[in-house]
Amino acid sequence: MQQPIEKLAIASDHAGFELKESLKEYLIQSGRVINDLGPENGDSVDYPDYGVRLAQAIATREADRGVVMCGTGVGMSIVVNRFPEIRGTLCSDVYTARLCREHNDSNVLIMGARVVGMGLAQAILSTWLNTPFEGGRHQRRLDKIKDINAILSKGEL
Repeated sequence: MQQPIEKLAIASDHAGFELKESLKEYLIQSGRVINDLGPENGDSVDYPDYGVRLAQAIATREADRGVVMCGTGVGMSIVVNRFPEIRGTLCSDVYTARLCREHNDSNVLIMGARVVGMGLAQAILSTWLNTPFEGGRHQRRLDKIKDINAILSKGEL
C-alpha cells in the first residue's frame, strides 16, 4: 500500500533562499506538493519570521512536516524548537537525517545553506523524507518530551 502524500512546508531566510528554491524544485519534480512560506526573493529578511511561519503551519496541521534553512541552520533551530509539537533537527549529513527520523520522529528538517551544498542537501532531504519512525523505545522517549512540555505550559517549574 502506498503512503499518502504528506503536506510539506518549506521556508528560509535570505541566506537560505537559493537552497530553498533548489529544494522546492527537487520536491516538485519528485511529485511532492509543497507550501512555500517564503521569502519570495533573496532580499534581507529576519529568520525568526519565517521559522515561526513554518512552525505554525505544522502546529495547525496545515503541513505534516517542514523544511527550513538559514545560513548555518542554528537560528532556525532555535526558533522552530520553541514550539511544543516541533521536533526540528539540524542536519548536515545523511546519517543524522536518517537517525533523526528513525529515533526522534523529526517533523522539521533544518539545514544551513552555508554549510551544505545543493547535492548534499538533496541527499539529506531525500533520506529524511523516506525514513520512517521506528517507534518502540523511541516513542517512550518522545512521550517524556511531551511530559516536559506539559510541565512548562502549566508553569510548574
